Amino acid sequence: MTLQHSMFDAAEVESERLRLQSKLDAGKTQAERNRMGQFATPPPLATDIAQFVASLVPRTSRIRFLDPAFGTGSFYSAILEAADQHVELATGFEIDPYYGEPATSLWRRSGLDLRLKDFTRQAPEQHYNVVICNPPYVRHHHLVATDKAYLGTRVLRETGINLHGLTGLYCYFMLLSHAWMEDGGIAAWLVPSEFLDVNYGRQVKRYLSEHVKLLRIHRFDPRNVQFDDALVSSAVIVFEKAPPSKTHNVAFTYGGTLNKPASTKEIALRDLIGNRKWSGVALSNNERSRAHVRLGDLFHVKRGLATGDNSFFILTDEQIKERNLPREVFRPILPSSRYVEGLEIKADEKREPLISKRLYLLDTKLPEDEVKSRYPALHSYLLGGEGKVSVRYLCRKRSPWYSQESRPAPPLLCTYMGRGDKQRPFRFLLNESNATATNVYLLLYPRPDFQLILGHKPSLVREFWERLNKMRVDQILEEGRVYGGGLHKLEPSELSNLDVTTLVDKIAPELRPSPSLPGL
Repeated sequence: MTLQHSMFDAAEVESERLRLQSKLDAGKTQAERNRMGQFATPPPLATDIAQFVASLVPRTSRIRFLDPAFGTGSFYSAILEAADQHVELATGFEIDPYYGEPATSLWRRSGLDLRLKDFTRQAPEQHYNVVICNPPYVRHHHLVATDKAYLGTRVLRETGINLHGLTGLYCYFMLLSHAWMEDGGIAAWLVPSEFLDVNYGRQVKRYLSEHVKLLRIHRFDPRNVQFDDALVSSAVIVFEKAPPSKTHNVAFTYGGTLNKPASTKEIALRDLIGNRKWSGVALSNNERSRAHVRLGDLFHVKRGLATGDNSFFILTDEQIKERNLPREVFRPILPSSRYVEGLEIKADEKREPLISKRLYLLDTKLPEDEVKSRYPALHSYLLGGEGKVSVRYLCRKRSPWYSQESRPAPPLLCTYMGRGDKQRPFRFLLNESNATATNVYLLLYPRPDFQLILGHKPSLVREFWERLNKMRVDQILEEGRVYGGGLHKLEPSELSNLDVTTLVDKIAPELRPSPSLPGL
C-alpha cells in the first residue's frame, strides 16, 4: 500500500501549501518566528534536497519518511514529487499547532501521520529509511535550563555524546533522530553551517564521523542566503545510518545546489576526525578566502591600555585642577563600560567624549629633567610615585616609567568581559571622540586597505557597528571562553576570528578579498 491515494493530487496540494505558508508566516511577527526557530524551507531548496536523497535510496525500496520538524510539509511535498519509489509510510512532528493544525487538514488525504507533539520528547515507535528535516534554529540561550538538561541527558543516553552547553536546538534534533532511523537509512539535515567551526560543533562532528557514514556536506555560498528571513549561512548534511570504514571519504561541496554544486572536494574521514574547523579542511586557500571574512581581516584588534596603576595615571578634571597639573600632558580616556550610556560615544567641539564621568590619562614621554623644568607641579606629582608606582611590573619596563603604550582613539571598541548570555555580554561601541581606553576594552583599528575604502565611504564604520551589535550572541560567545558564574571573556585573537562574512556581504561586498586588496 502506498500513500499516493487516487483522490490526492500532490501538485495541487503543494500550490495550496505555498498559499498557506505565506498566510501563516504573515500572521506571526519576525521576533516570534525567530524565538521558535521557524524558517520555512524554500520550495526549490526542498526539491533539491529531496531529489538528492531519493537518488540514494534503492529503486526497489519503498520509502518510509520522517520529518521531525514538519511545519507545513515542504519536504513531504518534495519527496512525493521527487521519489520514483513508492512512499509507504510518512510521519511528521510539529510542536506548534499554529502551523500543525492547518497542515493536518491540508494533508489529510495523503495518508500522512502528522503528530502535534514535541519530537524531542517522543520515543521511537517505528523506524524510517528517509529522514529529511529543517530543524528549528533555536539558539541555546532561548532554551529553558530544565529543557536543556533533559535534552542533554537524552542525547547522552542514546548516543553516548555529551553536547556542549552552548549547543542550539537543531543539534539535539539531529542526534535524537538517530534512534528513529533504520540501519542503512538516509538522513538529510538543513542546518546553519556554523557547527563546522564553532566549539559546540565538536561533539556534533564526532557523531557525524564516528556514529554514521557521512556522505556529503554541502555549503551554500554565503552570498546566496537561502532564507530571506534569517541571516545565516546554510549547509546540508547527508549521511547513512551505517558505521564508516577506515578508508571512507566525505564529499564536501560548495556553491550552486546540492545536485549541481559549484565545486566538489573529497576529504578522507581520517583528516576530519579531531579537526576543529571542518570548513578550513574542505576549502583550498583561494576558496577559503572567498568563503570567509573574519573581523581581523578588516580591523587590527588590540587590547586597551594597561597603565600600571589606574589610580595614579587616570585622573578627573577636578583632580588635575587641584594639583595644578598641565592639561597638555593628559588626554581623554574612557571609563569602564558601566559608566558609558548607550552604545555611541558622542563628542563635543574639542572631540572630548560627552559622557558623565570624564577621565584623563597622564600620557607624556618627556624625560624627567625636562618635566622638572617645564612642569614643576607635574614633577612633584611624579616624585610621589617614585618607589611605589615606578617599581610596579609594567612601569619598571618602560622608559620613562610614567610613559604609556601607544593607543590612539579607536573608532570602534568592544567590551572585554561580560556576564550571562540572556543579554549581550559583549557590546560594540562607536567612538566619535578622541578618547582612548584601558584594557577593559578591545580596540578596533581599520587595517590600511580597509582604511582606504573608508576614505571613500566613511559611513561603513557606523554600518559595521550597527550590525556587529545585531550579530547572534552565541556566534560571538563561541569565539571566546566562559568562566564560573557565567563570566565570558574575549581575547583580541578570538574577536579577530569572528566570522563577519554575512555582514560584509550585506553592506559592503567590495570588502571581499580580491587581488586589489591583498591585505584583506
